[in-house]
Amino acid sequence: MSHIDSYLKRIGYSGPTTPTPDLLRNLHRAHLLAVPFENLDIALGRRIVCEEESFLRKIIDRRRGGFCYELNGAFAALLRALGFQVTLLSALVPRQDGSHTPEFDHLTLRLDLEESWLADVGFGDCFLEPLRLEIGLEQIQGGLKYRIVEDNNSLHVDRTESGDVWERQYSFTLTPRRLDEFAAMCHYHQTSPESPFTRKKLCSLATVDGRITLSEWKLITTRHGGREERMLESEQEWRKALKSLFGITLEA
Repeated sequence: MSHIDSYLKRIGYSGPTTPTPDLLRNLHRAHLLAVPFENLDIALGRRIVCEEESFLRKIIDRRRGGFCYELNGAFAALLRALGFQVTLLSALVPRQDGSHTPEFDHLTLRLDLEESWLADVGFGDCFLEPLRLEIGLEQIQGGLKYRIVEDNNSLHVDRTESGDVWERQYSFTLTPRRLDEFAAMCHYHQTSPESPFTRKKLCSLATVDGRITLSEWKLITTRHGGREERMLESEQEWRKALKSLFGITLEA
């Protein structure tokens, strides 16, 4: 990968690059604080090609974000270029009716150092730092607690705020996957009226104390557990918010 320096500059990281757990944590957090989770190309009818080079150009050169295939696909390329051992994994997301989305609905990453880690910069509001890939270990981040549990031949990422009720984030197996295996679901999420990504425009970014989100015309700011909402009144105001809050200028 020829643009390691450009990628690191894009996410604001300038420290050591020896592949260690500390580097993985620092890159993971930096990525989530710099590169938004967004589906704006889908709303504009622009095709997203499930190819690594396309992801890298969009994030680095166009200074955009993306959804899971783009964000984790590009992040995997960066990590490999820095010497990490990276495996693509397929994940399923729970629906409200108790069922799950199809295979390849979400792309997540396994990293193997002396220990194994689960990394994910493409799920939106989730863990800021990678999780140790250890069954049952409760891991605290920013007032939230995460764990990975095993059930029905799958692994599951759960999260809780109170410690009493665990909410499932997604389910996955450790079967290694290729990027091209995600292409059909990547296409589905751009074209199907059943996909959440075709129903509304979304742009969301983690901050050091919460998150900022543009959901259609609504600007949502969470900070230290508090939440504020404001409706934007024009496309000009919407584009101004994209630029000032997310660093995004949509090309003609």
